[in-house]
Amino acid sequence: MSDSTQPIQVSFEFFPPVDAAMEDTLWRSVRRLAPLAPRFVSVTYGADGSTRARTHNVVTRVQRETHLTGAPHLTCIGASREEILDIAREYWADGIRHIVALRGDPPKAAKGYQPHPGGFAYAADLVAGLRSVADFDISVAAYPETHPEASSSDADFANLRRKLDAGATRAITQFFYDTDAYLRFRDRAAAAGVTASIVPGILPITRFPQVLRFAAMCGASIPNWLQDRFVGLDDDAETRQLIAANVAIEQVSRLRQHGVTEFHFYTLNRAELTYAICHAIGVRAAAVGVRA
Repeated sequence: MSDSTQPIQVSFEFFPPVDAAMEDTLWRSVRRLAPLAPRFVSVTYGADGSTRARTHNVVTRVQRETHLTGAPHLTCIGASREEILDIAREYWADGIRHIVALRGDPPKAAKGYQPHPGGFAYAADLVAGLRSVADFDISVAAYPETHPEASSSDADFANLRRKLDAGATRAITQFFYDTDAYLRFRDRAAAAGVTASIVPGILPITRFPQVLRFAAMCGASIPNWLQDRFVGLDDDAETRQLIAANVAIEQVSRLRQHGVTEFHFYTLNRAELTYAICHAIGVRAAAVGVRA
């Protein structure tokens, strides 16, 4: 159960903006969340590698202009081994020490995942490749409710073990709203001898239809009680935000009761809910932020 003496560590995920308005929103959110002193802030990568340059630009700007630690996503999609390792070498030269290593999602037009010829086939291979470049801090993905492409939960769990055995530092879960599913997964990992952290990924709900789409794509379940809370609020943004904050605070508070001390927040480039949730669990502003 919970040990209140253990400090809470948080990390935040952002995505590269596609226009000036979204860029302004992103950097306002970075500035808002920076004083919470996250362990790192990750920046996502397009399904087909299409955001490679924008991901790089955001991460290097985070390193250059803030006191934060940037962690770019890097995937197996759309590049050879040497191209990917060259990107990793460039990141290391830029002072980037954290990477989120993922297989990646194929382009929408593709018929399922096909490894790139001459590329890394899966995330475990990518992790091993990154380890051959430098001593990166590497995060990988985990799926408490099983990856939708996995043949079974056992196969999915074995894949996680391969990624950790290849040298990953921690696993960050796909978002979930069935807290018991995460707790069972964490306990299964511990029973199997996994010592790396299984960090819960928390997705505050800004728009419920959007969350339903995300959940359908990644295999996350949406409990009936959660759907009931958002019924009739399509045109009531203020109440939706209050409900969303309450749902997430309940979730992280229960996880805290079960000894969880690390959380990764999928911010969707918005700061308000993530900041409120962190405040509620005792993560308060420190004297860090954007450099003058």
